[in-house]
Amino acid sequence: MIPKNLWLQHRRFSDKMSDLSIDLHWHRAEAYLKTGAYSAEHTIQYNNRFDILADAAPDWGGDAENTNPEQALAAAVSSCHMMTFLALAAKADWPVASYHDHAVAHLGKNPKGQMSVIQIDLNPVVRFDTGFLVSDDQMAEMQDRAHRYCFIANTLADSVQVNVN
Repeated sequence: MIPKNLWLQHRRFSDKMSDLSIDLHWHRAEAYLKTGAYSAEHTIQYNNRFDILADAAPDWGGDAENTNPEQALAAAVSSCHMMTFLALAAKADWPVASYHDHAVAHLGKNPKGQMSVIQIDLNPVVRFDTGFLVSDDQMAEMQDRAHRYCFIANTLADSVQVNVN
């Protein structure tokens, strides 16, 4: 185990912070792999513990009961934004009691004419301990800061518009 002070120094001065991975498993269920006649259902495994069934989006023939890559991308942005917001709120001594978001990924054609996620809308609702209030301007500034510091939003910055409503 790395002592906390060395771990913080590593994090502060390293361009490469960590490598994070998943395992993806797909097996053909049909006799042949033919266009439009196979299932894209697969399993994504996180940390050798959690398996999630994934598929294509329903509009592309996937099972609506499973998650799809576009939802997973919206979840990644939403989760990262929330964690960044909570870190900033804790530094500002804001007593956040709960945080809820309804994130929506929008598909469309990018400037190259290719199908892609062109926009992700975040709709966070933040609740505080009883008696604590912030102005709309303070909340907007904190949400903006969370967006600017979110790793995932920074990764997508040049290709996907992320809105915080």
